[in-house]
Amino acid sequence: MEVYGTDKNFLAIGPEHSSLELSSIAIVSAPYEHTVSYGAGTKKGPKGIIKASAYVEFYDDETKRELCFEKGIATIKPLAFGDAVHKDALDIIEHQVSALLSMGKFVVTLGGEHTISTAPIHAHFKKYPNMSVLHFDAHSDLRDSYEGSKYSHACFMARVCEFMSPQKITQVGIRAQCKEEAEFIKKKKVNTFYASAIRRNKHTRKWQKKVVETLAEEVYITFDVDYFDPAIMPSTGTPEPDGFLYSETLDVFREIIASGRKIIGLDIVELAPDKSLFHPDVTAARLLYKILNLAFNA
Repeated sequence: MEVYGTDKNFLAIGPEHSSLELSSIAIVSAPYEHTVSYGAGTKKGPKGIIKASAYVEFYDDETKRELCFEKGIATIKPLAFGDAVHKDALDIIEHQVSALLSMGKFVVTLGGEHTISTAPIHAHFKKYPNMSVLHFDAHSDLRDSYEGSKYSHACFMARVCEFMSPQKITQVGIRAQCKEEAEFIKKKKVNTFYASAIRRNKHTRKWQKKVVETLAEEVYITFDVDYFDPAIMPSTGTPEPDGFLYSETLDVFREIIASGRKIIGLDIVELAPDKSLFHPDVTAARLLYKILNLAFNA
């Protein structure tokens, strides 16, 4: 696997802190886009996040460290999919993620449409069979198929439920779904925290704690940026109103660490960069670095 030079590294850090051999963290870029159903551009998401990360400060005041220099972050050159789609594309992603996990790396995967997340989740599940998946999204993505494809971005979590228990999945921020998805959640006992229920204080004002109580000791995070409110995240293919803000979201990750649980890997998907707007890209880059800081502060 070939890593990028300084100008294309996450945080634009130098080679002494970004070689694969010496880094504890590896970033996989999966610019895959094949089934978007509204706005396009998610294939530019990984590049947009990495480019924006050059404007993220190295120092985190909460953890009081410069994690990138302590642990090292290797930015792998983007995967090439050629004509590969659906399962063939997922196999390409899973192969790279699995190889990095076997090297002992903490792996971050950047998409791309949400379809890609099935691959790193499966790779992590093989190593951590008792893990939970914490899914941030405006959509539950539990359709068995969508627009004739079982590998649509609207179906990725249904594919995950084929190899791990739905009860090990916790979804946060859901506010758009079809009736069949709602019935699947109820029947299979998926832990789903709907946006409307959170806003009505159904889970109390400490809803972040209630979310974490559903999780196993090892937690994989899959984060669709349309979970955020369109006011702070307009650069995504399927924005939905009544979303969430940055600070209240970080409290979920803080609660994970405070509870003694461990974040074992993550992906961030569905950013569709807009040249006229820079703040969504920076928000995604800062989110990634903040989660890493908290994950390694356990």
